[in-house]
Amino acid sequence: MAGAMAGEPGESSRAGRARMDRARAGRAGEPDATQVRVQLQGQPPDPSKPTGSMPITDDEIKEKYLERAIRELNTLTRELQACPHCPRGNLMPVLGSGHPQADVMLVKYAAQPSEIEEGVAFYGRAGGALMKSLKRLSIDPLAVYGTLCVKCPLSDPSLADFACVSRVVEELAIVQPKIVVAMGADALAAIGELEIPLARPLQAREGVIQQLTPTIDALYVPNIDDSLDETDAKRTFWSAFRALGDWYAAQPPY
Repeated sequence: MAGAMAGEPGESSRAGRARMDRARAGRAGEPDATQVRVQLQGQPPDPSKPTGSMPITDDEIKEKYLERAIRELNTLTRELQACPHCPRGNLMPVLGSGHPQADVMLVKYAAQPSEIEEGVAFYGRAGGALMKSLKRLSIDPLAVYGTLCVKCPLSDPSLADFACVSRVVEELAIVQPKIVVAMGADALAAIGELEIPLARPLQAREGVIQQLTPTIDALYVPNIDDSLDETDAKRTFWSAFRALGDWYAAQPPY
């Protein structure tokens, strides 16, 4: 026994060494844990699993259109602020306000001092009166966008360059309203001179829904700025403007 320990290994020792050698040979051909992880990360997905994306919902489509409208209005704002056409000096143009994809677009001809000071259309008494009127008619203010024909502050709005007034056409294309409310004779005349695709002439018929284009209706009402003090003027404006409520209530909810 002593010679067996000091000399060549016995039968059991040789068999154990052979098993170890086979085990090492087997492991030499296998990837380690790191290799396995890398391989799994680089493998393509199981073809048996669905890889197609989910269909886009109506809400997502509306969100994309809204984002585009916001970008286009922001671009228009920058162009208006750099407009060289009108002699407005250092005063900034008065920008439109409201929802970028409103159903209703209110259009006045020129700005009042409060609007010029704030730089936003329908800011001040006119805006407050319209908010009360919209509430009475159950029209969501978020469904309304307001703008001006003459956006540059001028002592005489008739000095406005036609290229500046024509910006209303761009706003129509961006907002895509369902109805345009022309406020006052000057606004009505200015809209009539614009090159709006497929536009029809509008008549000075207060409180009557007309068709401006195949997809846009129109309503003519007195100028809100002239209808804030005298009772008769208020009633005349309200008598015409309330037609917007009937029109809005008749629109499909989808």
